[in-house]
Order: sequence, then structure tokens, then C-alpha cells
Amino acid sequence: MSGRENALAPAMVNVKICGLTETADLPAAILGGARYLGFVFFAKSPRNVTPEEAAFMAATVPEGICKVALTVNADDEFLDALTARVPLDMLQLHGSESPERVSAIKARYGLPVMKAVGVADAQDLAALERYGRVADQLLVDAKPPRDAVLPGGNGLAFDWRLIAGRRWPVPWMLAGGLTPYNVAEAIRVTGARQVDVSSGVESAPGVKDAARIAAFCEAALAAG
Repeated sequence: MSGRENALAPAMVNVKICGLTETADLPAAILGGARYLGFVFFAKSPRNVTPEEAAFMAATVPEGICKVALTVNADDEFLDALTARVPLDMLQLHGSESPERVSAIKARYGLPVMKAVGVADAQDLAALERYGRVADQLLVDAKPPRDAVLPGGNGLAFDWRLIAGRRWPVPWMLAGGLTPYNVAEAIRVTGARQVDVSSGVESAPGVKDAARIAAFCEAALAAG
């Protein structure tokens, strides 16, 4: 199975561990059964890595696990350099990229694109419909506070009932405030078949905890 597949094993819950910063973080995620590994390329994030660091980590990832680059309003110059240096399977757009920009990135790089959409109330759901027509996957995340520095990874959840039973034209992934302790309930309420975690498996901002990664994967997979 190629890591470039857009829909991975829909009969089970797929886990994405995002914001990996050290090669030592990878074994817990891989052995735990994560199907996506995310690397953050955003200077303001405590999880930011350089293309060189990500390339080193990506080289150790087994075939079949999707390597995802999280970027925020990145321009073509940055994405050109990133995709040339790092062996990626998917681009995650976590900024204010328009549907037109999503389509342009898909066409230019030939990689599946996941678009993150922040949700705080029912009015935000319309954006999921718009992006669902152009992206390969959707990341349904908690909308950050107005004064937030980071567009994601803030450890915040939204009211999961807003998306309970909803479906979109493409596979989607639930994010925002998930932890080993609430992921099973989040899956039960929303029906999510894919979940994303970053700060919820950290001992400090940007510092992944192997035991928490293992616990999150176990809880998510058991819930599926």
C-alpha cells in the first residue's frame, strides 16, 4: 500500500501523530499503529523543523505510513524547496489558503492535499463543504482564539456535536484538543474514522512523550 493513498483502511480508525521533532519520537508512533506522521514547517511553532531535519526523520519511516508536511500560507518558493528535499506523501495546508490556492498546489506538486478548517460554531461548517470540493482530505480542527499565534496545536477542542454524523465528499480527520483520555469519546460522538493529535501527546510544548503516544494510539484503535 502506498503512503500516497487518500483513504486509508476506512474500516478502522487511522491515527495521525503530528508535530514530530525528533527521530526518537518515531518508534512509539510507528509501533503504536499510526498511519500518518506529521512534520510542522511553521517558524512560530514549538514543533517547527527544518526540511533537513524532516528529511532525516522521513528516511526512517516504513513504506505505507503517510508522511505529511504541515505548512501555513506557504508560497511556491518554499514548497518547491520543501518537496525537493523531503520525501513527502501529503501536504497539509493549515493557513488561510483559498480553495483556488488548494487546487493550484495540488496541480503543481502532484501530492494529495489535506486542508485544515477551524470550527467553533455551525457557521464554520460551510467552509468544509467548499474545501471538500477541492481538497483530497479535510482536517476538522478547533478554530484558534483570535489572539492565537498558532493556527493549530493549541490543545483546544470544539463542540463535537456540531459534526456528529456529518460526511463530506472526501475523507476527513478530527483534530483539536484530543488526548489519550478523550479520543474514544470523540470518535463515538463524531463518527470520525481518522484522528489527529499533537499537543495531547506531549510532556511540554514540542516535546513528544512516547508513553502518551502509545496510549493515544491504543485508545483510538480500540474505539474503532
